[in-house]
Amino acid sequence: MQDLTMTNIELVPGRDIVRHLGLVQGSTVRSKHLGRDIMAGFKNLVGGELKGYTELLSDARDEATRRMAEEARSLGANAIVNIRYSTSSITAGASELYVYGTAVVVE
Repeated sequence: MQDLTMTNIELVPGRDIVRHLGLVQGSTVRSKHLGRDIMAGFKNLVGGELKGYTELLSDARDEATRRMAEEARSLGANAIVNIRYSTSSITAGASELYVYGTAVVVE
């Protein structure tokens, strides 16, 4: 599998962008798990990190990023620049994590 450089800035330091291939994106919609919700409710009483939700968000970011990278590779990109993440509520208990960036070829 070809190497893919990903960055949240507009360029890849030390390399020249020779071709812009356009917007690439990935997303996933995740819902809360009843067990995690109950444990989060208890944790809210005493304070601290809601580790179940932290894991849920981390998994969602990884999945959305993987989908974006697959799209970039299919276009022939070897880098994605200016990556941004966004979230939105779809319905009660479910949210979308969306990632997008610009697929490019760098030398």
